[in-house]
Amino acid sequence: MKKLLKILIRILVLFLGIAIMAGLLVWYLHTDISKERESRMQNSEHYVDGAFVNEERQAENDLGMEYMREQFFGEQQREPEGLVPVVSVDAADLQNKPRLGLRTIWLGHASVLVEIDGYRILTDPVLSQRVSPFQFIGPKRTHKAPLELEQLAGIDAVVISHNHYDHLDEATVRHLAAQGTEFFVPLGVGQYFEDWDIPASQVIEMDWWQSEKIGGLTIVSTPNRHYSSRGLLDYKATHWSSWSISGTTHKVFYSGDSGYSKLFSEIGERLGPFDLNIVKVGAYGPGQAWTDVHMTPEEAIQVHLDIGGKRMLPVHWMTFNLALHDWDEPIKRALTAATSKEVDIVTPKIGEIVTGDQPFVNELWWDDFE
Repeated sequence: MKKLLKILIRILVLFLGIAIMAGLLVWYLHTDISKERESRMQNSEHYVDGAFVNEERQAENDLGMEYMREQFFGEQQREPEGLVPVVSVDAADLQNKPRLGLRTIWLGHASVLVEIDGYRILTDPVLSQRVSPFQFIGPKRTHKAPLELEQLAGIDAVVISHNHYDHLDEATVRHLAAQGTEFFVPLGVGQYFEDWDIPASQVIEMDWWQSEKIGGLTIVSTPNRHYSSRGLLDYKATHWSSWSISGTTHKVFYSGDSGYSKLFSEIGERLGPFDLNIVKVGAYGPGQAWTDVHMTPEEAIQVHLDIGGKRMLPVHWMTFNLALHDWDEPIKRALTAATSKEVDIVTPKIGEIVTGDQPFVNELWWDDFE
């Protein structure tokens, strides 16, 4: 009897420990939206019953046996086995005033350094080693960054598409905020910046179709089809967005994470065409629930056509293992679709400069080092 009692006590202690740890995790990852911020969110037509919604349907998440089997036993090669070629960014150049015209440098994943008409803009900058609430666990980058975080400087503004860890990186945000960089974010996302003690004067929260100025640039929050969550109990508690960035002579569009949507045609009609469309091509499928919020490479090419643009830069592939497909499948499918649709697509190495309307010779560098 005493032995059984000891076993029961041990089981009780174990479950109590698990419950405490789960509670601490929920507390650690939880962010309380301020009353003032929540009031503004409630004024948005996209905020319904305490959460943001997509204008088009989104299938329910399905984490059934088929998904779990593929997740843990799938045979895809989800990370490159060789050394990914990376071109080092000249950190000294960031100390100089940005050039006129249009230049882009893909820093990996969805992070792109855009020099447009004398300003430097970053899309969803992430230079941490892992995209996770903790730097000791979670998806780790598959290649080195083209520059170290402490070398990142001279950035006028950042656009954030949503609050997922692979798009909103606290370490990178804090580093840039200390330099006076301004941040353009979807509704509700400003709460994280407030929690990180970043001055409110550097953070501009925007609803879809709202526009703001920074010097000679016009930045517009544009629609897309995604979702948000950063903790365990905050699904769709903050908004998501794509972005239009217009200078005196050039225009750039950034899709953020999104499923395919008729909204992109509307963006093209109202704001296009663009000189460059930065569009995500990876982390899609399997299942409708996933592709409803993460478009396929072929849909990404169609987004470029719907919006209207001279050139497309495919992003959101390879840097982090976040999906159930081969790591290089997105770029191969995107390149095939772009060729068939006669789309000017550029496929630079990480850190390689792409300059405006100048010709760019694509290399199949993902094949060369396997």
